[in-house]
Amino acid sequence: MTQLTGQPTTDDDVVHLTVPADGGYLGVLRTATAGLAARLQFALDEIEDLRIAVDEACAMLLAIASRGAELDCRFAVTEDALTVEVTVPTVPGSKLPAESSFAWKVLTALTTSAAASAVDGRATISLLTRRASGW
Repeated sequence: MTQLTGQPTTDDDVVHLTVPADGGYLGVLRTATAGLAARLQFALDEIEDLRIAVDEACAMLLAIASRGAELDCRFAVTEDALTVEVTVPTVPGSKLPAESSFAWKVLTALTTSAAASAVDGRATISLLTRRASGW
């Protein structure tokens, strides 16, 4: 499998978390994000930026999540990058904020790249962050 980073990953390099689509559970995802970024030796400010980006992405998805939904979060780790994909089933007819929105400006400012898709009643936001600092 090849990630957005262009580097291959193995199943050992992927962490899956599923939590209820409720703001009260976002702390679990923020903590997992920080722990994995620390494992990659991201700088403290890079870790905090990524935590904020994951929180913002989840907030965008919670706004359109169907009742009783779960947020599926997939973290893919490579040597110098962390990709986070958050997916949720959506309410019919709902849409993610436009790429010109403030929320998207936050995501693109805090990560290397951000993308979104909505297919078959599920919305996904993907965030890629490369470590800027050296080992």
